[in-house]
Amino acid sequence: MSQLLPSALVTAIDELGHLPGVGVRTAERYAYFLLRADSRISEKLAKSISELQNKVKSCPITFALIDANEEVSELYSDQTRDKKIVAVVEEPLDIIALERTGQFNGTYHVLGGAISPIDGIGPEQLHIPELIDRLTKDNVQEVIIATNASVEGESTALFLQRHIVDAGINIKLTRLARGIPVGVDLEYAGQITLAHALEGRRAF
Repeated sequence: MSQLLPSALVTAIDELGHLPGVGVRTAERYAYFLLRADSRISEKLAKSISELQNKVKSCPITFALIDANEEVSELYSDQTRDKKIVAVVEEPLDIIALERTGQFNGTYHVLGGAISPIDGIGPEQLHIPELIDRLTKDNVQEVIIATNASVEGESTALFLQRHIVDAGINIKLTRLARGIPVGVDLEYAGQITLAHALEGRRAF
């Protein structure tokens, strides 16, 4: 293909192809669209991408994504949020999915993934020690383990349950109800489905 297309276009296709879920044909369409579009579109896209690393960071308490000039997540510092209830999710975008339900007024804790030995992700790569510290510090009364309905999500949920119990922390542990189809990530679940899953959460 490099002999048929200009090198700059080939480079753009290759780089776009590194994005998750973007195959070669999709990368070609994206690159060709950007080539034909107004140059301002490409410039704005390039600027927004270049600013990601400098203007976005993780909250040091919840590990949610926040602006670089913020100290902690507003979903944690907001005095109207109930710090005694913590929803544990795999990724930052899962917070958006749960917030859209309008059914949750607690705080969040982002693990940063799920336990997956095949991908080389073990408990030590997740923000589990920080969660344990929060449970005591904030006098948390309930932990909603809202990991995805997948093999990795279920394994992570069971590990968290055992880890919290083994730490001697007496707390209510719940799991989202099974209104969420197996294999569907939280960020793709419907708002009504998630709302029912929150309302019908069950104890371990």
